[in-house]
Amino acid sequence: MTVGTQQALRIERAGEILAGVREEVARALVGQRRMVDRLLVGLLTGGHVLLEGVPGLAKTLAVKSLADSLSLKFRRIQFTPDLLPADLTGTLIYNPRDGSFTAKKGPLFSHLVLADEINRAPAKVQSALLEAMQEKQVTLGDESHALEEPFLVLATQNPIEHEGTYPLPEAQSDRFMLKVKVGYPGRAEEKEILRRAGLQSLPELTPRASHEDVLEAREALADVYVDDKIQEYVLDIVSATRRPRDYGLQLDTLLAMGASPRATLFLVRGAQALAVLEGRPYVLPEDVKGIAPEVLRHRIHVSYEAEAEGIDGEELARRILEQVRVP
Repeated sequence: MTVGTQQALRIERAGEILAGVREEVARALVGQRRMVDRLLVGLLTGGHVLLEGVPGLAKTLAVKSLADSLSLKFRRIQFTPDLLPADLTGTLIYNPRDGSFTAKKGPLFSHLVLADEINRAPAKVQSALLEAMQEKQVTLGDESHALEEPFLVLATQNPIEHEGTYPLPEAQSDRFMLKVKVGYPGRAEEKEILRRAGLQSLPELTPRASHEDVLEAREALADVYVDDKIQEYVLDIVSATRRPRDYGLQLDTLLAMGASPRATLFLVRGAQALAVLEGRPYVLPEDVKGIAPEVLRHRIHVSYEAEAEGIDGEELARRILEQVRVP
């Protein structure tokens, strides 16, 4: 292992800071630990996160609670069919006195942006968001304005209602590092939700990490050691989505397209982020396996035959992870 004492201490401190943020979020949000951890992975890596789940599972509350636990600028945008690109990016205001234009910046000029029900907005709006997500900049008129780091888009969508929606194109969904499926709470968690229902209001959260703390935690990510065997394991997983027969998987008729090299990068960075959350200076195979479903489920495109059988990218990812040998 090639992690020095100073780097290990920096990783440990980053883990403690994020544990404090997680603890603060838990004051407002019952359960949903996996979702919160994936949001923190996005914060650490700078990778955008897409949350998918039926209404009422606290997706919006989770993002707002995370923002309240951090000293970062936060904006929520409710996506609707009549939304315009300028509603996100801002626009140029004409000054008749001197004939000049002044940039009025929109809600994208924040650190955390919640794109609520992202698939309800038309393609033009989604493409405006895409530039900000990919280039970390917004163009107003002839000028491009850089977005301040950290910049993170946390989007939500409803998987069951498709009337009046604009499904995300593959090119845009691929820009999201993680696609997190939010499930129902357990019985004990739901009982706690019921108990809290009598409260007049949610507890007021206190920021547990500053802007500098977040940037410092991000720097610690690069110090997490990734062994060559772990890298080979990641390459095996991604290769199996493209050439499943090489790994003893009979998935040719179910696969339309495998994962891109972006998946390889995100698997490693996501695994490093999980290690930081544990305060650990090295990546374990379990970290890769833990983050893989969220990285792969929207990057493995299935064939019509698979769709007819009710098999999706998540199911194929599960089969691949079961088959590929763990170091």
